[in-house]
Amino acid sequence: MSTAVVHPASSLYPWETALACSSGTGPPIPSARAMIFSGPNSRLARTTFGGAQQGGAIVALLRAAELSPRGYERSRRIAEAAYLGADLTGDLRDVPRLLEEARLADGGRAGPLVAAVAAAHHILLSGEGDLDTAHRLLVGAIDMQHQPYDATDPTMIDALYTLAWLCQSSQRTELWKPLHRALGLLKPEVPDQLALTLSTMADPARTAPPALGKLDEAIAALDREADPVRVIRLAMTSLYVDRLPACRTALRRVLRDGRDNSSLTVEIQGLVYLGRDHFVSGEWDELEAQAAQGRDLGEAHSYQLLSKEFLYQRALVAAARGDETATRALTDEMTLWARPRGVGSYLSCASHARALAALGQGRFEDAYRHPCAISRAGELASHVPPALFVMMDLVEAAVRTGRTEEATAHTAAADEAGVAAISPRLALLVKASAAVAAVDHEAIDLFEEALAVPGTDRWPFELARVRLAYGERLRRVKSTTEARTQLAEAIDTVERLGARPWTARAGNELRATGLSVGAAGVTGPASLTPQQREIALLAAAGLTNKQITERLFLSPRTVAAHLRQLFPKLGVASRAALRDALAELPPDQS
Repeated sequence: MSTAVVHPASSLYPWETALACSSGTGPPIPSARAMIFSGPNSRLARTTFGGAQQGGAIVALLRAAELSPRGYERSRRIAEAAYLGADLTGDLRDVPRLLEEARLADGGRAGPLVAAVAAAHHILLSGEGDLDTAHRLLVGAIDMQHQPYDATDPTMIDALYTLAWLCQSSQRTELWKPLHRALGLLKPEVPDQLALTLSTMADPARTAPPALGKLDEAIAALDREADPVRVIRLAMTSLYVDRLPACRTALRRVLRDGRDNSSLTVEIQGLVYLGRDHFVSGEWDELEAQAAQGRDLGEAHSYQLLSKEFLYQRALVAAARGDETATRALTDEMTLWARPRGVGSYLSCASHARALAALGQGRFEDAYRHPCAISRAGELASHVPPALFVMMDLVEAAVRTGRTEEATAHTAAADEAGVAAISPRLALLVKASAAVAAVDHEAIDLFEEALAVPGTDRWPFELARVRLAYGERLRRVKSTTEARTQLAEAIDTVERLGARPWTARAGNELRATGLSVGAAGVTGPASLTPQQREIALLAAAGLTNKQITERLFLSPRTVAAHLRQLFPKLGVASRAALRDALAELPPDQS
C-alpha cells in the first residue's frame, strides 16, 4: 500500500500544489495544474522556478488549458504559456503558434491582456514586425481593461513595463503619451520600482535627479534580491544614470543562475548590462568576449533585438580602437535592421559609434554630423537618453569645425537640465564640454573642475579624453610642463585600452611640447595615474589581485595590466619592493 504525501492546503501556493501534483508528490487532483499562474501568484511563480521547472510550468499551463471548460480561461492559460516562453525561457519560436491557439480558443476574439503582452514581447524581441504594430496592440489591450487599473495586478504591471520598453526603443515622444495616461488610471498608486524605471529610462536629463536617492536605496538592497526580473529591471533603471557598477554582483548572480536554470532571456539581458558597464569601465577585452557569447545566444534563439545590442557594444570598442572597417560593418548592420522596424534606439547607438570613430580619426565634420543625428546642437532631445552619452563628442566636433555658437549652446543646455547632478561621469563630461567650448582663460579653471570630480577614475576612457583635451589647451596657452603631465596620463590609459587613434593624437600633442613619446614615461610615484596609485598602494599593503579586483570593482585583467605598467614606472620588479618605492608619495596621496 502506497502512502501519499499530504500537503496542508495552507502550506502551498496554488501553483506549488499543481507542480507537486504533476511530480507525484502532492494530492492526486487532476485539475490542480489549472491553478498554476492563476490569480495574484503568477509573478511569484514565474520568478521562483528555474528554467527547467518553468518549462514544466509551460507544459502544465497547456494541460490546464485543455482541462478548462470555458473558452476565455483556456485562452488565458495558453497566452500565459506564450508569455512565459517570451519573457523568461527563450521559446520565442513557439510564441506565434501559442498566441494563435489562444485566439481560436476564445472564439477568435482579441483575448486577455497577457496575450497582448506576449505578442508585444515577441514582436519586440524577435524583430518579426515593427514597434508601431506592437505599440498599437499593447495600448489597445490596456485600454480595454476595466478602469481604474489595478496596481496589484502583475499582468497589468508587466504590460506597462513592456510598453515602456517599446517606447524607449522607439525614442519617439508621442509614443509615451498612452503610457502616461495609463499610469494616471493606475490605483491605488504606481508601484515604486515602475516609477523609478520611468524616471531614469524615459527622459533622464529632465526627470532622473529627484529619483536617484530612492534608486540608490533599491540598488543597495540588490544583494538580497532573489527575483531575477527585479534585478534586470533595476539594471535597466540604472543604465542612463551610471549606477550599473553597483549592480554588478547581482547581475553576475543572475547571469550564473540564468545559465544554471536555462532562463535564456534573463541570461542575455544580464550580458547586455554587464557589457555596457564593461565599456565605460575600460574592460574592453571582457566586453568583446561577452558580446560574442551574447550575440551567438541571441541569434540561435531568434532574439534579434538583444543581438543588436551586442553589435553596438562591439562597434564602440572597434571605434575607440580605430578599426574603421569593423565599425562601419557593425553599424551598417544595426541600421539596416533597426530603420524599417522603427527601433530608434539602435539608430542612435550606430550614430554614437560612428561619432567616436570619426573623432578618433580626426574627421570632425563627420564627428559633428553623427551626434547631431541623435540630438541636434543646443538641446538634449526629449525622450532620447543616448543624447547624454554624446554631449562631449558633439561639443568637441563643433569647436573643431568652427561652430563655437553651437558648442556653447549645447553646454548651456546640459547645464540648464542639471545633467551634472546625475552622476560623476556625467559631471565630468558636462564640465569638460564647457571647458572645450570656453575661451582659454576660462577653460583652464573648467578643466580643473572637471578633473576634481570625485570617482571619475572608474571611467578611464572618458577621463583620458578629458586629460587629452586639457593637455591640448595647456599646450596652446604655453603651459608646457602641465600639458606634458596631462598628456602623459592620457597616453598611459589609451595605450592600455588599445585605443590607437587616441594614443596617436595624444602622442602628436606630446611631441608638439618638445617631448618625445618615448620620453613621456616619467618615472617615480608622481608618474602614476590615480588608479595606478590606488592599485599600487593596495598591492603594497599585501592585497592579492583578486582582493584588489573586489575592492575597486575592476576586472582581474585591468588590475594585472595596471601592475605591469606601474612596476617599470617605479623601477621595481616585484610587489615586495612596492612599499619602499611608494615612500616618496606626498602624504595626501599615500
